[in-house]
Amino acid sequence: MGRRKQVLDAAVSSLHSLGINAVGFEGDVRKQEDARRVVESTVKHFGCLDILVNAAAGNFLVSAEDLSPNGFRTVIDIDSVGTFTMCHEALKYLKKGGHGRNSSRGGSILNITATLHYTASWYQIHVAAAKAAVDSITRNLALEWGTDYDIRVNGIAPGPIGDTPGMSKLVPDEIKSKTREVMPLYKIGEKWDIAMAALYLVSDAGELL
Repeated sequence: MGRRKQVLDAAVSSLHSLGINAVGFEGDVRKQEDARRVVESTVKHFGCLDILVNAAAGNFLVSAEDLSPNGFRTVIDIDSVGTFTMCHEALKYLKKGGHGRNSSRGGSILNITATLHYTASWYQIHVAAAKAAVDSITRNLALEWGTDYDIRVNGIAPGPIGDTPGMSKLVPDEIKSKTREVMPLYKIGEKWDIAMAALYLVSDAGELL
């Protein structure tokens, strides 16, 4: 699911080239009607819903002094409200005994955030607040829905990841080079690292997490 059809089409095409059955739906995670439509369309296409991954994000560099309340609210809406909205609409399909469930267990939710809110980051107050909220949503849903519905809810909080919009648009080249210097392996993360962590967490291997 995404707001940009071109990006969706490219992602679906890439998955198809690997022999993976995939479909993309346009929608805005901030809108409950979009979230409901996309979840229902997914279940209709595949017959069930086993895994929900939330990774929607809004970001731009701006000082707190120059950030408008509307700009702050926009990022909160995309990251935090969007995450909760998608979880809320997917619940009846993910919970144990839910519609289309092919097993006696509940499904899995994976929320992807960041690490910048664990300390503080220049010109990222809106993003830090949004990611902190997503972390809190993850913990609370893990408690409530894990207990009530046997749904596993986990999170991944990546640091700097190469070849992503976050690095290309938000991090100047001189900072990128210094970032590598403080990394224990003298390299920033790769998208493959996140993919493998996600695969583990939503697979049977990560069922106790």
